[in-house]
Amino acid sequence: MTKNRLTGLHKHYFTDNKAMERTEIVLDKNQRGELQLFSDERKAGLMSIAIIDGNLVVYHTEVDEAYEGRGFAKILLEKLVSHARENNMKIVPLCPYVNAQFHRHPELYQDVWFKKTI
Repeated sequence: MTKNRLTGLHKHYFTDNKAMERTEIVLDKNQRGELQLFSDERKAGLMSIAIIDGNLVVYHTEVDEAYEGRGFAKILLEKLVSHARENNMKIVPLCPYVNAQFHRHPELYQDVWFKKTI
């Protein structure tokens, strides 16, 4: 991961055997933005995110229909979780997809799952 300190742009790069994929976390000065997934330099998917009170809030996951069925939502989730772990953050899963995955596999996400207690 590299970080451009001036713009707050975070970049993660990964590859597989079929295509060149990469992710970028892009945040504005208010700490709101996206985790973006590119496949062969075309934007294939994103997660709408924000950093609030030191937590990583995820609102929405979207994959372009041209890339459906390739596991890109799962790749976005893995990158989100990896970023949270690397930065000692908790994830607030407001996104239905992320929330469902956290509930289906709590053992995988227990360390990064922000659970509101009353």
